[in-house]
Amino acid sequence: MTDNPPVLELRGIDMHYGYVRALDSIDIAVQQGEVVGLLGDNGAGKSSLLKVMSGAHQPTSGTILVHGEPTVFHSPSRSTAAGVQMVYQDLALVDAQDIATNLNIGREILRRGPLGWLGFVDHKAQRKRATAELDRLGVRTAAVTRPVEMLSGGQRQVVALARAATRVTGDRNGVLLLDEPTAALGYEQTRQVQALIRRMAEQGVACVLVTHNLPLAADVCDRIVVLNRGRKVADVAAAETGNDQLVGWITGARESMFGPGTR
Repeated sequence: MTDNPPVLELRGIDMHYGYVRALDSIDIAVQQGEVVGLLGDNGAGKSSLLKVMSGAHQPTSGTILVHGEPTVFHSPSRSTAAGVQMVYQDLALVDAQDIATNLNIGREILRRGPLGWLGFVDHKAQRKRATAELDRLGVRTAAVTRPVEMLSGGQRQVVALARAATRVTGDRNGVLLLDEPTAALGYEQTRQVQALIRRMAEQGVACVLVTHNLPLAADVCDRIVVLNRGRKVADVAAAETGNDQLVGWITGARESMFGPGTR
């Protein structure tokens, strides 16, 4: 897709929990503006791999590179500083606060002068910035003054994605890690989230999408990686595969793309 190094690359990642080998020599790379689907059955290693990418867990061995530069994520804050943002299933939104406040959590705009020194927030400036950021992402949701607790499930998911996206856009776009973003959504809400993921990709944000929804993966992803019992068994362009092949790799009925020894 590009001559530039991947935004995020993992090489030879092993992850052990005692005697259990959750990840076995995983190689995966994500290019700028690419949506990579991460598929696999329960226990395949998807969650462990996301935790390594997000800095929540340290790999037993292997190398992580950001924009081609080796790095170590000692904590989620280190991965965030490197431009890797995790969007969890629980969304981590503050229900009682409005959309603008949620979008600005952790980067509040303080008022000028003595009130700012005392920590008073400039809510008008935050609403203005939130509106501009949502417009740039093409998000059409409720007014930024509406409390999150009054939003639908799809609107809440869009707000969580938009908040993460504002933190990884810039001169060197980063990566969004999405853990089952449509698991509790209906059809129309799923389409809304899917459209936002594609818009973020078009603006240069890379996405890693964990999902059990095969039609969603086929529609929104550029490339699909399948894990089976901690090993990568497929890494293929979404347009070059189908549900039957994916199900075969997920269940283990189909041989790994990388040889019989990696089934």
